[in-house]
Amino acid sequence: MRTQAHAMAHSILHRGPDDGDIWIDAGSGVALAHRRLSVLDLSPAGHQPMQSACARYLLVYNGEIYNWAELRGELDAAGHAPVWRGYSDTEVLLASIVAWGLEVTLRRARGMFALALWDRAEKTLTLARDRIGEKPLYYGRVGDGFAFGSELKALRALPAARFETDPGALALMLRYGYVPAPYSIYRGIFKLPPGTLLRVGADGRFGDPEPWWCFAAVAQEGAANHHALSDGAALDELEAVLGSAIDEQIVADVPLGALLSGGLDSSIVVALMQARSTRSVRTFTIGFTENDYNEAAHAKAVARHLGTEHTELHVDPEQALEIIPRLPDIYDEPFADSSQIPTALVCSLTKQHVTVCLSGDAGDELFGGYNRYFWATSLWRRIGPIPPWLRRAASGALTAMPAATWNGPFDVIGPWLPTQLRVSNPGDKLHKLAEVIAAPSPEGLYRELVSQWRGPLPLGGIAELPTLVADPGRWPALPSFAERMMAVDSLTYLPDDILVKVDRAAMAASLETRVPFLDPRVIDFAWHLPLRQKVRNGQGKWLLRQLLYRYVPRELVERPKQGFGVPIEHWLRGPLRDWAEDLLSPAALAADGLLNPAPIRAMWQRHLSGRNVQYALWNVLMYQAWRRRWA
Repeated sequence: MRTQAHAMAHSILHRGPDDGDIWIDAGSGVALAHRRLSVLDLSPAGHQPMQSACARYLLVYNGEIYNWAELRGELDAAGHAPVWRGYSDTEVLLASIVAWGLEVTLRRARGMFALALWDRAEKTLTLARDRIGEKPLYYGRVGDGFAFGSELKALRALPAARFETDPGALALMLRYGYVPAPYSIYRGIFKLPPGTLLRVGADGRFGDPEPWWCFAAVAQEGAANHHALSDGAALDELEAVLGSAIDEQIVADVPLGALLSGGLDSSIVVALMQARSTRSVRTFTIGFTENDYNEAAHAKAVARHLGTEHTELHVDPEQALEIIPRLPDIYDEPFADSSQIPTALVCSLTKQHVTVCLSGDAGDELFGGYNRYFWATSLWRRIGPIPPWLRRAASGALTAMPAATWNGPFDVIGPWLPTQLRVSNPGDKLHKLAEVIAAPSPEGLYRELVSQWRGPLPLGGIAELPTLVADPGRWPALPSFAERMMAVDSLTYLPDDILVKVDRAAMAASLETRVPFLDPRVIDFAWHLPLRQKVRNGQGKWLLRQLLYRYVPRELVERPKQGFGVPIEHWLRGPLRDWAEDLLSPAALAADGLLNPAPIRAMWQRHLSGRNVQYALWNVLMYQAWRRRWA
């Protein structure tokens, strides 16, 4: 058992290079292994696996409990505290479980975590994951036993590992660019959904995950009881609640900084951090030579105004391309959000200077930032009454002209348009519009908008596994289409794409990232806001913008939403073409018998001829690269 546990822990050494150990209960057939990235209480008092003072519980845990000091004070005041060995959040978490039980502790804790708790008295193992899914947790039967780990690498390290690709999960990955929870790319191996726990018996048997927190309930309660706050009062409350989250998340015993893209969300986080610091906050950004994808100048301007100590890395295509062969190792299962490339690069840069950094992720989902939240509603209002056949004809007309050709006229008229009508890469957006206008319902329109491969998948009739996106009957019951889209994004795209992208890229560099917008108090506040304080005048994140204007001049941040990407479209026709041709050759596509080469080859030819279908192709390429490495 020790050899196997050591192999599992060693496979994820990058997640915890500072310390590690193994605890074994041979009589019960249980082994717990841990790798530690030391952030709070760097002494041996934070060592894991950690045994409770009463010796009943053993805990292994990945993450941070930000309100550990508050919980520790409550334990002290109630007389439930042990004799403290140190001041790690792990020790506080374990003492809280002893005093209040696991589920009460989880609900009282504010943080990010994936944990495993062994109860020596009951002979049960309980796995649990944080509210939104910042930290990963895979599990399943491997050979004759039960295994779990932060990454699939840990499960693959077991001698009994004999995994098969799940065709239904592959279908979802090709559709959306990621494998959504509870599925993994392998049959019989699962991701624990956010906000749930799993009970495992001494015989290794387990049932279904049980919710200990419910996002849908929080969203529905908030939408049904909107705060009757004036704009000014709502702005003050947002500043207070987000500031409180940042107060807790800037506590660390190691150097700390922030990722700064120059966009709204990261700029707000940095502004509030700097307002709370007597020293210049360390900020980090990455820039590209292609202007359409380069936000470095915007980030630099924000950093200069706020007075941060700013570090900027400019990357040419050759440097960025060097990381592509590493992506299957970093992401561990097929994952195709191409902003994984700059994310991995900026995390590697950041780790050279700090061990912990804050990010602005989740602002879009909570405060209505994505364009689809306001224009999809408007679009459906206009196109819903039009006969589907006529919409299909219009779609064909729009896509008859290559995206790059559409960009020309927009480049000419763009400076004369109002700010809210200016968009980056307008040709791509017109093509995307063309592909969705034939949707049969607003929910169908949303599914088309978030799909990267539209229409029949190149899988020879393999059915997609059931998902929330494709089942509107399971969507949270909210009053508006925009709010329903925001909720579904928070339950799918946010945990399974955005947070996966950041966690794997950061932990590959042994860097911890923290997300203030995912503090449960911020989530609750955001859902109690009426939609008009999020989306106004055809623009999202209205209240966040007003908060940022308290710290940063409007002209530094008012520009079209750009995203955090790389010019994959051009690279696939240029420096990446030989790499892509190899992975997309008929023989390579047919190698595992799952993909249908003909439609993929046809799409590849369309891309080479000038039509931008980079997202669908990148999904196939990332699967092919992963398969060569792991399948």
